[in-house]
Amino acid sequence: MLELGIKFVLSYFAGSLMGSLIVGKLRGGVDIRDLGSGNAGGTNALRTQGWKFALGVLAIDVGKGAFAAGVIPSLTLPGIGTDPSISRAWLTLSCGAGAVVGHVWPIWFNFRGGKGAATMLGTLAVLAPGLILPVLLVFAWMLMLFGYAGLASMSAGLFAPVYVALTRLPDDQPLFIYCIVMSLYLIYCHRSNIQRMLAGTESRNTHLMLFRRRRDGVKADADE
Repeated sequence: MLELGIKFVLSYFAGSLMGSLIVGKLRGGVDIRDLGSGNAGGTNALRTQGWKFALGVLAIDVGKGAFAAGVIPSLTLPGIGTDPSISRAWLTLSCGAGAVVGHVWPIWFNFRGGKGAATMLGTLAVLAPGLILPVLLVFAWMLMLFGYAGLASMSAGLFAPVYVALTRLPDDQPLFIYCIVMSLYLIYCHRSNIQRMLAGTESRNTHLMLFRRRRDGVKADADE
């Protein structure tokens, strides 16, 4: 159990390295938690700082999830060793979860982090690479339908366990459980987005909405 606990903590510390705040410091001390929605994730970075800033944020946030799931479980730690009683699969999943938790509640940045979607995606890139394309397609489709990044992230997260259930059960139950737990965690982290959507005050990217754009075009034609 010591190996599991230490590696979970290391993954949490890695997850606490916030991409938006690291890139912000390199950009002269920009703290996007004081801008836009106040969230330290990639969506607020894109909205307030532009795509180049957001791309750097995304690379760090996805990368740390991949590092936690792909590297930390295999480390040989001095004085710790390898515990034969611990499943390597569950150890890897625990490290992935630790990185996501660290992203949401980062110890290095006063526990004010992001929503966890990009870091979860990074863990899935290691745990189940075949999941990445379907999850991204669901995200893009929901974003184009409704324009809400938060809704798209939650929908993509919820789709992950459904896809695993259809394609990898009963052989990969640990991954299925991981996806269920992480998708519910994503919904919890997006609870403020849900409240704003219900209140009609959530930020919406209308430029990416297929049907909204079509309606706007029809309206413009009618006005002419």
